[in-house]
Amino acid sequence: MKPVIGVMPLWDEEKDSIWMLPGYMDGISRAGGIPIIFPFLEDEEELSRLINLCDGLVFTGGQDVSPRIYHEEPLEGLIDDCEKRDSMEEIILERAIAEDKPILGICRGIQFINAALGGTLYQDIPSQHPSATDHHQQAPYELPIHEVRIVEGTPLHECLKVDKLPVNSLHHQAVKTVAPGLTEMAISPDGIVEALYRPESHFLWAVQWHPEFSYLTDESAMKIFRAFIEAIIYKD
Repeated sequence: MKPVIGVMPLWDEEKDSIWMLPGYMDGISRAGGIPIIFPFLEDEEELSRLINLCDGLVFTGGQDVSPRIYHEEPLEGLIDDCEKRDSMEEIILERAIAEDKPILGICRGIQFINAALGGTLYQDIPSQHPSATDHHQQAPYELPIHEVRIVEGTPLHECLKVDKLPVNSLHHQAVKTVAPGLTEMAISPDGIVEALYRPESHFLWAVQWHPEFSYLTDESAMKIFRAFIEAIIYKD
């Protein structure tokens, strides 16, 4: 049976509604999973029932991660967060790790996972870590804008079998200090952490770039989706 994948919802503040980029759903489907979009819930029992329905979870992109999670004051005028999303995802991540459910984080996903597990973030790369590396490209978003170095000996290096990878990039926050229990898998030319994994988990990977934009044209993007789904199928 195909595994069911819970996908964290994107939030449109202006329209007061959840929404979803089709690339998340199609990438999961093409890799062999059945994606479902989570609603926003606050009740832990209701969230637990939803998590029980899922074989794996994807933490998607979207709003900034609130600095409250890593005990910092927000930089004035530079943070666009979503408190109800942060609160819900804290519950989901804790439960998913406790049950060792496979997890894939993308863009905001790597930032949220790192912050929730005890790491910190650059709240704003241009003001806190300026460099010549473009981390916030213009459309078309499926095209690569810079390279990352894949750390040898990591699961990502084993999966992609390359030392360097051209990636797309669309973010202004990033991992600053890596959370305890997480390990770097990819680094940008200016030293920004671009991928993490948790060795103690069966599968917890997170990447800073966007395979949901590039999966149709970049085989490495599909390899990441497939690695996630295969980790579920062959978990036992």
